[in-house]
Formats: sequence, structure tokens, C-alpha cells
Amino acid sequence: MQIEAAVTNEESGPFNIETVELDDPQDNELVVRVVGAGVCHTDMTVRDQLYPTPLPAVLGHEGSGIVEQVGDAVTTVEPGDRVVLTFDYDDDCPSCRDGHPAYCEGFFEHNFGGHRPEDGTSPLSRDGEEISGRFFGQSSFATHAIATERNVVQVGDEVPLELLGPLGCGIQTGAGTVINTLDPQAGSSIAIFGAGSVGLSALLAADLKGCSEIVSVDLEENRLAKAAELGATTTINPTDVDDVVEAVTQATGGVDYAAETTGVPDVAEQAVETLGKRGPSRLLVRQRWGHEQATTSMGF
Repeated sequence: MQIEAAVTNEESGPFNIETVELDDPQDNELVVRVVGAGVCHTDMTVRDQLYPTPLPAVLGHEGSGIVEQVGDAVTTVEPGDRVVLTFDYDDDCPSCRDGHPAYCEGFFEHNFGGHRPEDGTSPLSRDGEEISGRFFGQSSFATHAIATERNVVQVGDEVPLELLGPLGCGIQTGAGTVINTLDPQAGSSIAIFGAGSVGLSALLAADLKGCSEIVSVDLEENRLAKAAELGATTTINPTDVDDVVEAVTQATGGVDYAAETTGVPDVAEQAVETLGKRGPSRLLVRQRWGHEQATTSMGF
């Protein structure tokens, strides 16, 4: 079928709205009519080729929509279902079998490879030539997307569907790190570096878990205002203090937990340095392909 999609043709180039061809779904696939899609920093990172997804490509990985077609082997959803799309995984490696698909050994190929891992084809083509699709198992910068049963989640009618796409990436990244990995105790303290969608989602989760001190660090005053509105007990703008680590430490005595959501290596080190003597830190780092995070000053 012909669809409209935002195509990235060259490194750091614009998203061009073009007509492309979408395959019929294979046995394990389904077609979703996209009603909303978030724009994530990872989309920009791939557009700028800091991750090597082949171009031209249709990006987008925070999609939500309505199922229109299903393959012969699909049993868990049917046409008309409202779904949120998320990342793909192989469902067969040790991590997946253990219930941890975010650590899938085939994660890169399933999400950044630009093709179906099963047969190497792309569900998208233009003028008879394949272009990269299945980005994060969806390529949702389009009117329609191919996904699999693995990476769709059914949702109810009570929330506007067009608002739910970021649940599939940014929101689950921030909130999931706090809830599932850090798992802070009620009454504990946490510093969250960055107050974008990932950082604010982490903040909401920290509040949900009962953290009594929640420090939000960001350069943008409007983001800090939103952080305070959502539950931050202390907000810090690095431009207003001489030393961010000292400011966090003075406010908290050293936090029990820290999360870094900006992807800036120096900020990652600051996050670790704000911890008390036994505080665990989980770093959410977006970084250039091949970049190595220095750890000498982190005490590892």
C-alpha cells in the first residue's frame, strides 16, 4: 500500500514528506495506522548518523495508533485495537527468555538495522528500491507502520491515543529506570540530571516510589519549573551555582540514588559524585557511536 512518510535521505538532512510503499504484513506482523508519534532525541541522533542506521530511512519510534491488518500468525491483537508501539527484540536470547527484553542480544539489529532481522528485507520501498524501515520495530514517522506482536501494547479508550506514543520510549526509559532498576526506598533521596521527557518521567516515578528528597538539575528554567510542579523538592540550574556537585550535596548530604538523562559525559561523572558513600547510580547516557565514558574519576 502507498503511505506518506517523513524520509531522512542524508546525514543531518531534513525530514521530507514523501509517498513510499509499505509491504503487506508478514505472518507475524501487523499494520498500524499511526495517530500520533513523539519525537525523541534518538531520532535526531540517527538522523545525524551518530548511530549507523542506513539512510535513506523512515525513523520514529514513539508511535501509537489503531491496528488495521494482521498477519496469519498474529493472535494477540486484531483490527480495530488501539495500541502503543515500543522497541523490538528477538524473544529468544537468554535475556529475553529471562523476561528482560531491553537487554536483548539482538537489540541493535532489531531496532537500528533498518530491516527485518528474520530475512533482511525492509517493509518500506521508494521507486522500487528498499529504504530502511522497522526502526525500533516500527518507523512511525508515517501514516502507517509495520510492527510485530512483540512490540505492541493494547490500551483502553479512556486516554487520547495520540498522546500515548512516548510511553513506548522516553517515559518507560525514565520511569522504568527508577521503578525497575534503582527501586528507591520510601524516604530516600535522588538526584536526576536533565528535566526533559526522560528526566521528568524519572522524577514522577521517584515521587511514586516515595522519595522524600528529589533534586532536579537542568539548564532551562522552564523545565525546572515543570520539575517543581511535578514533585521536585530542590531544583538546581548549573549556571546559578559554582559547583553542581557541591550544591546537590549541600541540599541533601549526598543522595542515595542518581540518574543521568542528558547524555553528556561530564554530567554523568557529576551524577556519580553526588552520591553518598553507598548510593547506587544508574546512568542513562546518549552518546556518539564508539564513544567511551571515562570512569577513572567515578571510582569504579
